[in-house]
Amino acid sequence: MKHAMMTVAIGGALVWSAAVPLHLAAQGPSTEKASSTEKAPVKPAPRMADGHPDLSGVWWRGGDIGGRGFGGGPPRGAQGAPPPKPVTFSDLYQPWALAHAKALADKNDPTVHCLPTAFGTLNVSLFDVGAVGQIVQTPKFVVLLSETFHGYQIVPFDGRPHRDDVPPSYRGDAVGHWDGDTFVVDKTNFTDDTWISAEGRVSFHSDALHTVERYRRVDANTLEIEATLEDPKVLTKPWVVPKQTLTLAPFDQIIQLACSDDDIEGFKESAPAKNYPKN
Repeated sequence: MKHAMMTVAIGGALVWSAAVPLHLAAQGPSTEKASSTEKAPVKPAPRMADGHPDLSGVWWRGGDIGGRGFGGGPPRGAQGAPPPKPVTFSDLYQPWALAHAKALADKNDPTVHCLPTAFGTLNVSLFDVGAVGQIVQTPKFVVLLSETFHGYQIVPFDGRPHRDDVPPSYRGDAVGHWDGDTFVVDKTNFTDDTWISAEGRVSFHSDALHTVERYRRVDANTLEIEATLEDPKVLTKPWVVPKQTLTLAPFDQIIQLACSDDDIEGFKESAPAKNYPKN
């Protein structure tokens, strides 16, 4: 049981593909209880002393993974038809990259070796491999904390440029600025040994990866995130990530979901050697 929570958070093709509902963390009230309570009046987004919206808080999709409150599923199309399949990073691969991707599978997923993603499996960089994250805002920095792998990213917004004296990193070098009430995060200088997402979803990238994210706190309980990823070495055009809407969680701290050598061995043994389609 020592690593049970980590297995749930990372497992993806190793765990998420199993035909059982999963729960990422036992934090806060159950979705059953939450759904029975009346909705509180919507309050405006809080603001810092400098007038900018305060993005601070623990953000998620409204429930645990697999739970009834988790996002509610994709919207239905006309007359109840399934919506069009959203474009993914790997859908935009150049021909050589597409051929290379077909030779990769779950066993090649860097998260099997406890490496983070370059972006995020659920199309939310704040989540990384999990489904909950925390933002801490100060007068000079916005700090992005990911529960899985206990990762973090410090984003200065005092006008400084990207650092040219640091080595490439898994999640890139980030700088930010305010565009009205929207916080814009620009990331460059990535390593090329991670994937965009996890769970065996083949999504390798190059060291030319560049991401721009836009965070907007709509009200006290809602955070909208938009992002665009470009990688001219492997993509035919930039990938515009579908807008993500997160909800303020009913708890004010994330917990640590670490990754150990024991986890790696279990992931490697469970990872299928061949690729198979994933949604």
